[in-house]
Amino acid sequence: MAEVATEQQILDGLAEIIDDIVGIDKAEVTPEKNFIDDLDIDSLSMVEIAVAAQDQFGVEIPDDELRNLKTVKDVVNFVQGHEAPAKS
Repeated sequence: MAEVATEQQILDGLAEIIDDIVGIDKAEVTPEKNFIDDLDIDSLSMVEIAVAAQDQFGVEIPDDELRNLKTVKDVVNFVQGHEAPAKS
C-alpha cells in the first residue's frame, strides 16, 4: 500500500531534483521561492524538473499547468492534489 507523500517529503524530493538538474543547493529550495525570480530557473530547466517530478511522484504535470506553477509551494500543492491515493 503506497503512502501519499507528506509536504516535507515532496519538498525534499523536489529540492533533490532541482539540485541534480540545475545545481541549486537543497537548502535554497524553500516553499516561498519563485523558480524564475528567486532560483533563476529557465523554462527548459523547469520542463526537466517537471519530468523528473512526474517520475518521482507519479503525477502528470501537463504543460499548461506547468506554466502556472511559479513557486516551490505551487509544485508541492500540485503534487499533493494529484497523487494517487493509497489503496486500502
